[in-house]
Amino acid sequence: MSFREGKLGEERECEESVLGSTESKSVKENGSLTATQLTIDENLLVDPKLLFIGSKIGEGAHGKVYEGRYRDQIVAIKVLHRGSTSEERASLENRFAREVNMMSRVHHDNLVKFIGACKDPLMVIVTELLPGMSLRKYLMSIRPKLLDLHLAINFALDIARALDWLHANGIIHRDLKPDNLLLTADQKSVKLADFGLAREETVTEMMTAETGTYRWMAPELYSTVTLRQGEKKHYNNKVDVYSFGVVLWELLTNRMPFEGMSNLQAAYAAAFKIVAREALHSR
Repeated sequence: MSFREGKLGEERECEESVLGSTESKSVKENGSLTATQLTIDENLLVDPKLLFIGSKIGEGAHGKVYEGRYRDQIVAIKVLHRGSTSEERASLENRFAREVNMMSRVHHDNLVKFIGACKDPLMVIVTELLPGMSLRKYLMSIRPKLLDLHLAINFALDIARALDWLHANGIIHRDLKPDNLLLTADQKSVKLADFGLAREETVTEMMTAETGTYRWMAPELYSTVTLRQGEKKHYNNKVDVYSFGVVLWELLTNRMPFEGMSNLQAAYAAAFKIVAREALHSR
């Protein structure tokens, strides 16, 4: 199917340049400040009439991914949820704009290539389509065998290069895991995908805790005390380094981290550094 032509909103926005993206100033509504709304450079948008959606190839908490076509190119089309309330819609639109702006300004051989985005009639991100499967599916397909050591090292280097480039550009991925690492057609390289949880790292920014996927999350992302909703906690790009260490362990052992534990148990194990010696020595 193809997108129907959508109308652009008529809302006027006050824009200013921030790190290559545009951001509208907060305005007062009912006497209180609203959240800062991000916007997308018009040059990053593609014509929805030229997009055709095919079969679904993936699904996550924030949207679905389809194989599709843009002009004469086979692409991956990520369709994001818009939300059911005005507050949720504003939050998801901000997340979408942030992801588009970050993907558009980082280019590397080990990062999935950004092609364009649409705001209407759906929030869509268009990227290159990698014909290989995710690293998670690949590892599962060869279990209980181990990866060839040279291939495991090559994958690890690909991931390290992708992270190094993101960090050099002030970006924390925050969701590094095998599901977000995609194999190339020859299955000899991997590329990092999905910037849905990524954030710019600044000296003063305090970012939301408990972000990412339990088994790969760094301990500092967990709260050992109860935080009020929306309360912020400071951390830096070292959270990606922790996740890289977990993925590296998977590449070498082809085992699931915190195997035998529920997601909640894995969260406690990471947060409080509780690792059972029996589980380690039994491998």
